[in-house]
Amino acid sequence: MNTHPRGLTIGALASASGVSTPTIRYYEEIGLLPSAHRTASGQRVYDQSDIARITFMKRCRDFGFSIEQVRVLAGLSVSSDKDCTEVRDIARAHLQDLRERLEELRALERSMSNFVEACDTVCAGGVGVDCVIFKDLSDPNNTCC
Repeated sequence: MNTHPRGLTIGALASASGVSTPTIRYYEEIGLLPSAHRTASGQRVYDQSDIARITFMKRCRDFGFSIEQVRVLAGLSVSSDKDCTEVRDIARAHLQDLRERLEELRALERSMSNFVEACDTVCAGGVGVDCVIFKDLSDPNNTCC
């Protein structure tokens, strides 16, 4: 691991946390991560605590939380004057959003399945331009989701 006498390089932090160096720079740029200390030559130097912070942010993003939600959650994760109700409420709202998106995806899946079945029944093996899938996708009255 590339370390500097006073801490981790950006590459070492990226490797340890499982994110890319551009992601770390981006998190700094938008204020999710405090600006790194710099050496005299301008190289970023990070603390061991930054590994957990970046890992936390990565996991939040893996779960689909927005950048703004990550910002709020990161602030709450270091706040001793708040209880976990706000964290739960953010997670609950995100869970509801996920459930709604799943329903939309299920509707999309049903429509796509119908397209494929119609093609198998009506036109499979025929001329591509005559495929019923094109007709179904072009029909303004045929909405799926």
